Amino acid sequence: MNKAFYDELGTALDGRQVSERELAKLKHDLCKKHGVTKPPTNIDILTRLPHLRLQTKPMRSQSGVTPIAVMTKPTRCPHGKCTYCPGGPGSTFGDVPQSYTGNEPSTMRAIRNKYDPYLIVMNRLEQFILLGHTPDKVELIIQGGTFPALDKEYQESVIENCLKAMNDFGRALYDDRGFNHQRFQELFLLPADPRDAEREQQVQANLLTLKKQSTLEKEQERNEQAKIRCVGLTIETKPDWGLLTHGNEMLRLGCTRVELGVQTVYDHVLQAVNRGHTMKETYESFATLKDLGFKICAHVMPGLPNTSYDEDVEALKQQFKDTRLRPDLLKIYPCHVAPGTPLYYQWKKGDYNALKAKEAAHMIAAFKPHIPPYCRVQRVLRDVPTKFWADGVEFTNLRQYIHQHLKPPCKCIRCREPKTQQIDENAIQLNVLEYEASGGKEYFISLDDTTNDFIIGYCRLRVPQQSLRKEITKTSALIRELHVNGSAVAIGNKGTIQHRGYGAQLLQKAEQIAHEQGRNKIVVISGIGVRRYYRKKGYEKDGPYMSKTLS
Repeated sequence: MNKAFYDELGTALDGRQVSERELAKLKHDLCKKHGVTKPPTNIDILTRLPHLRLQTKPMRSQSGVTPIAVMTKPTRCPHGKCTYCPGGPGSTFGDVPQSYTGNEPSTMRAIRNKYDPYLIVMNRLEQFILLGHTPDKVELIIQGGTFPALDKEYQESVIENCLKAMNDFGRALYDDRGFNHQRFQELFLLPADPRDAEREQQVQANLLTLKKQSTLEKEQERNEQAKIRCVGLTIETKPDWGLLTHGNEMLRLGCTRVELGVQTVYDHVLQAVNRGHTMKETYESFATLKDLGFKICAHVMPGLPNTSYDEDVEALKQQFKDTRLRPDLLKIYPCHVAPGTPLYYQWKKGDYNALKAKEAAHMIAAFKPHIPPYCRVQRVLRDVPTKFWADGVEFTNLRQYIHQHLKPPCKCIRCREPKTQQIDENAIQLNVLEYEASGGKEYFISLDDTTNDFIIGYCRLRVPQQSLRKEITKTSALIRELHVNGSAVAIGNKGTIQHRGYGAQLLQKAEQIAHEQGRNKIVVISGIGVRRYYRKKGYEKDGPYMSKTLS
């Protein structure tokens, strides 16, 4: 460690708010001055200089919540492996989780923390604090393949320990005056070199002393009042593991959103890649999960074997043209060729051609104008360095390339989020979009800044096709999501957009529509850490939901 470099950097940054560009220039200039060959990462800087409170990566919490991804341990899929799947025990990449390579940031974090969900969450919360974020509203995302196919006791222990880490982090480091930086530095042995393996082991040992035996139910109850609350829980699965039995179990765990591996709309392609299900299960899964109240994020994979460019564009469009689908969120993952997979040997023999960057970009650009305003596009490429693929999209900034070079018109939620930009409060208008989806009737209620074309917040109200649980009566309506955009702010503090009553406006409109549709009960699939909010609005705990009788 170059002490003179960090001393001067600390002096230059102390008390200042700098942009990424300004920080990069400062690092470059000081590296040159002090003979440092490789500029330190932001985590390097903030671990060594933890007194600095710089929000160096604002994108993570601009949608209103702080995402924490937790990778499960490597386990085999019950149906075998899809031909393109890079991971799993004994893969070319080693023993890594299904569907992953071991080189994704979340997988590498899991490996460093020995796949212990408690340590993974603690480590991620540490990083968010160092990066200047307020991580008190967490969107927990469970990754690693088909989670409902894992042993039930293991599933429960993963969620229990994730929640326990949030609860314990808050209890240990927050007091009546707020966040205690001195305790934080003591617990995580700061300042330090973040690559110091001995320090990492000692921190893990310190954290494990907090990890007492508990239960899922106890940690769920604790989290309702915790400083770090789980406001949403996302679970990954396949359509054949996303049916009623699995949905009920996910509800018990506290899940609010399901990431569903749709991949394609063609049965012959699903069969060719050994997906283990047909579109029949996909349609059933969509209808079942929505009628249980879940939000659905569809994963779609253009460029699979036995498809053409035009068929792939049509498969993307079918996500919204086909009323049996219509996901709430979308991740687009162009197919890559992973070494050691059956698809790799097809490619080696010349029987398969991978989708390249410019072709994928034009395909997605052609599709973007067809995305309805109720959908949010989460990703357009996997978070894996290209050097780990044998073939496929050859650069990692595909979304940036699409927007800078092709400039397709898009009305998706992500493209209309204000992020850190200022809104015109005098131009906010309440809108309702009605549409049919998966057998039910959806009402997408939004608050829009008509001057800047920003979406301020939204609510997803559903009149379900079927009553699948006792809590959801035949005269119930479901609130599947209530969300206000904008940079995350501490619970109870007023921010740029949040905590200004926009959520209450959306909720009131949803209740009004439900009443007009002859519904006498509202059932909300609520994140564990948001239940207190609904109690203040007259809702009560009702099984895994919050509900209210409409008069």
